[in-house]
Amino acid sequence: MKKFKTVGLVTAVLVFCAVAAFASGGEEGGHNKLLDLLYRFINFGIVGFLIYKLAGKRLADFLSGRTKQIETDLSDLDGRREDAERKLVEVEASIANLEAEKAKILTDAKAQGEAMKQAIVEKAETQAIQIKAQAEIAAAQEAKLAIDSIRAELAEKIVEAAEDLVKKQLKKKDHEDLVNEYLKKVVLN
Repeated sequence: MKKFKTVGLVTAVLVFCAVAAFASGGEEGGHNKLLDLLYRFINFGIVGFLIYKLAGKRLADFLSGRTKQIETDLSDLDGRREDAERKLVEVEASIANLEAEKAKILTDAKAQGEAMKQAIVEKAETQAIQIKAQAEIAAAQEAKLAIDSIRAELAEKIVEAAEDLVKKQLKKKDHEDLVNEYLKKVVLN
């Protein structure tokens, strides 16, 4: 209700000012200019009062909120700027250490290569020793088998030669005597 009274009062003042301004429009002279300026100030004051009265709290809240938002944005931007500066320092430091890192990587790679080379050589030597031992065992077995085969073949040849010799020297009567002698031994036993 109070708001309606205020609005009605302000509207009446505005109408009064407008009528006064309209009524003084036809005259000329310095007095009218001062009066015109006075009416303009009054109009401005009334409009300012109405704006303050009707939207003052909202406008103040809006401006206050906007101020807080701008402060938050500025704070956020400061934080981002500090982060960007810190990252820039890190990047500059990493670029400065690039040669040192490159040398370290090369040194590490060479050390790893030497270690791998040494491990491969050791493994190959171990395998060579194992292969040599297996070859020696296989050669010994082959040699033993060959010697046994030669002995067996030689024994067969000796037996064959002895049979041939016996067959040539043994006559039919001697053969029969030998057969009879063995038969007697078999019968007696």
